[in-house]
Amino acid sequence: MGSKLKTLTAEQRRQAQQVTLGSPRMRYSILPRLLFMTMDLVYGRKKTFSKFKVLELIARVPYQSWENVAYIAITHMYADREFARRVFDRVKEAREAQDNEMWHLLILEELTHARGIKENVLLYRILPQVIAFTYYQICWLLYVIKPSWSYLVNAQFEDHAEHEYMEFVAENPQFESEPFKSLFEEDYASFESVADIFRQIGHDERMHKEESLEWLAAARFQ
Repeated sequence: MGSKLKTLTAEQRRQAQQVTLGSPRMRYSILPRLLFMTMDLVYGRKKTFSKFKVLELIARVPYQSWENVAYIAITHMYADREFARRVFDRVKEAREAQDNEMWHLLILEELTHARGIKENVLLYRILPQVIAFTYYQICWLLYVIKPSWSYLVNAQFEDHAEHEYMEFVAENPQFESEPFKSLFEEDYASFESVADIFRQIGHDERMHKEESLEWLAAARFQ
């Protein structure tokens, strides 16, 4: 299948934002709705740098759970070389998505630190770990029972993230003239403005969504 992730040009990022803003959100199932409601209750409905950090911490979890299940499958079925090859290819794709979410998290940490934003340790360090741990167990269990359930939940999570980021840029026009500098430019990409980095992250989330929907349409490890 291969990864859909790529760095867009400035014009492509603007076009991607307009596509997202002009598209309706998916109809979310119970688990994603419960997660989003919990985040709004704890962190408020307003989009903030700190809230996005929590979102990115959680975003890596499904890919980690899928990788774990895939390695267990290889352990038991490695004699079937074609099956093992398909599983390992899926592991590589999940790991790339997981790493992409990690760069999002690190960049958001930079932006938060640069603004001198003070964060409550319980709300922004401890509680997110608890939420992520719980979400991991649920994603893992869903994937073991029926992978399509886990893929659908992740697609809905990524759809939510995509719209949140693109709306965040639209709601903060000052980001257009705010330069973006990062220690992780060589690892992720370089951008002229904060608006551009958020547009790129939003597009990444769309690609994760589309990949999950493609996996959803396929049978286990095909």
